[in-house]
Amino acid sequence: MIYLRLFYEFFKVGLFSIGGGLATIPFLTDLGGRTGWFTAGELANMIAVSESTPGPMGVNMATYVGFHLGGIPGGVVATLGLITPSILVILIIAGFLKEFRESRAVDAVFYGLRPASTALIAAALLEVCSIALMFHTTAGPEMAPGSYVPKTELFYWPAIALAAAVFLALREKHLKKLHPIVFIAASAVAGAVFQL
Repeated sequence: MIYLRLFYEFFKVGLFSIGGGLATIPFLTDLGGRTGWFTAGELANMIAVSESTPGPMGVNMATYVGFHLGGIPGGVVATLGLITPSILVILIIAGFLKEFRESRAVDAVFYGLRPASTALIAAALLEVCSIALMFHTTAGPEMAPGSYVPKTELFYWPAIALAAAVFLALREKHLKKLHPIVFIAASAVAGAVFQL
């Protein structure tokens, strides 16, 4: 009987807590007060743990309460109760979208959005390259030490050298097979060593 109650209570939480994990907190406060499954202090601990662990906060909290009350099956049932409303809503919306997706007007809209999204990605790339590879001053060009001639260096050459090295390294087939975390760690080390 506890499993049915867990599913029902967390189904209601999942159905009405629109807006992410933080939106579940008022519903969970009410749930704890009505059922006595957890106190306000335990809820605060659940929020802290859920915020510091991977995964959506509402799902983490449902799993914790379900496990606390009914072991592993309780954790599974409470989690399923919380996510079932979202799954149902997505399935309903997907049914309507399939109908609209076959429309010529919708096809034309999506066709028109392709160049716009490509332009947005290209603009983001240019902005990131500008920030990472060029000097930016807000008060005009810096003065070169010991002279009255403004410093005219535009590019940040150590960053450009690192970008070129990464580009060339990624052309090697055996390096392409490495996990992305290797490149992230190597970039962190290079940034620390060269203070890029």
